[in-house]
Amino acid sequence: MKITSDFLVIGSGIAGLSYALKVADHGTVSLVTKRDIDITATQLAQGGIAAVSSAEDSFAAHAEDTMVAGVNLPHPDIVDLVVKSGPKAVADLIDWGVKFSRNQEDEYDLTREGGHSHRRILHAKDATGREIERALVEATLNHPNIKVYQHHIAIDLITEGKILKKDLPQNRCLGAYVLDKENNEVITIGARFTVLATGGAGKVYLYTCNPDVATGDGLAIGWRAGASVANMEFMQFHPTTLYHPNAKSFLISEAVRGEGAILRRLDGYAFMPDYHHLKDLAPRDIVARAIDNEMKKHGDDSVVLDITHKGADYIRDRFPTIYQTCLEYGIDMTKEPIPVVPAAHYLCGGLETDSTGETCIRNLFAIGEVACTGLHGANRLASNSLLEGVVFAKQAAETSLQRLSEDCPPYPLIEPWDSGSATDSDEEVVVAHNWDEIRRSMWNYVGIVRSNKRLHRALSRINLVQEEIIEYYWNFYITSDLIELRNITTVAKLIVQSALMRQESRGLHYTIDYPDTDDENSLHDTVIPGCHYLGDNS
Repeated sequence: MKITSDFLVIGSGIAGLSYALKVADHGTVSLVTKRDIDITATQLAQGGIAAVSSAEDSFAAHAEDTMVAGVNLPHPDIVDLVVKSGPKAVADLIDWGVKFSRNQEDEYDLTREGGHSHRRILHAKDATGREIERALVEATLNHPNIKVYQHHIAIDLITEGKILKKDLPQNRCLGAYVLDKENNEVITIGARFTVLATGGAGKVYLYTCNPDVATGDGLAIGWRAGASVANMEFMQFHPTTLYHPNAKSFLISEAVRGEGAILRRLDGYAFMPDYHHLKDLAPRDIVARAIDNEMKKHGDDSVVLDITHKGADYIRDRFPTIYQTCLEYGIDMTKEPIPVVPAAHYLCGGLETDSTGETCIRNLFAIGEVACTGLHGANRLASNSLLEGVVFAKQAAETSLQRLSEDCPPYPLIEPWDSGSATDSDEEVVVAHNWDEIRRSMWNYVGIVRSNKRLHRALSRINLVQEEIIEYYWNFYITSDLIELRNITTVAKLIVQSALMRQESRGLHYTIDYPDTDDENSLHDTVIPGCHYLGDNS
């Protein structure tokens, strides 16, 4: 089956939905999402969206906080663009129906998180993402020009160079091949503009607070199509994920520490003053390494987060979702501290884009966590990610609309999907085994603290798995599980290669072989060029 539309959006979080709503009045939109439309990382976001919203705050202060958190690696022009676009981004969300929390004076209730010098985080209690996703999904489903394809997963992008089998000076994206999971059918979607808004890659690691959909799909298919990736070594580990045998990596928002919670060892000692002058409000990379060090030093399985001193009524009102979830696991956070451990959370690198969100492939945009825009540098400042998603959705939408009358529709060039001589597989256990091996190798060797020896060990294992996947991919009919395995393996390899390229410790990348930060020689992005246009070698 072949579908054509003006705009193809792959992903249904804050970035993808914002873009779709920005362009839908001007053309047809196909929106592809691999599960239900609201199963996204956005939906799980607890903290909020950072934007200058008070007279005490300033764009300069927000920019400075972003540069400090990113260890001077963020691009100043991009930081300036994003922070100055903050108020308009928030206004757009409100126009789409998002209801942020207000205080007793009926003003927006601003909170503060680690790394921020002022209260500038707008939130909806401790379920900001859920409220944003609700409003944007409602607006999307009610728009007559947006057709949503749920339970569809992108396989690969279609490019002009690949169709013509030529190495073009300026390659162009023509759409994507997509698997209809329910009907087990590959459909071809041709589009004048394609947007990757697929989120991050937390499932590359064994322990993550990401949803199951975060398998790096957009990163992998973008790189295979020829788009460059940058700064893939900077995987942010959220310091405080609920530690419980039955909890599936439930995140305890940084806003809890923003409102006064204290990290303690199991013996009650508050250790963060030993690591940073901001104590429990230090940037996430510092907090995650501190927790990791304390656990290893004392042989503990976790540390605890204590906010009991704030009072039960306040805690239940400010953090109703966290309170209720902890209670379901037998933890009353009004009376006892919450056991927490770090887990893979947010990828600060991604597909390299310009200030419009466009990759090096014409008419292929990457927005949200899948992209490396230059905003985050070596570490993301808390609550800048939702902001980035809305800002770059606007940037990409404006560029797309400017070209709408210029670029010819690509539809005649597109060829249908060819399954070749593939057959059904009866060896699904191979997929499950390789999936587990990749994630364990990444957790054990490419985690919070790294070394060249560990990185090479991980790379060796990934290469072996990748050889099996390539053979499997070409011999058998594709499945959703195989697509995801192929993608996490590609992303894992890119992370390891990037980590080996950065011979210093900076932000989220800490290696015992190069423990110092080298501003003289290493103040640059690590870039891996995209795969060759014929390169279906994972």
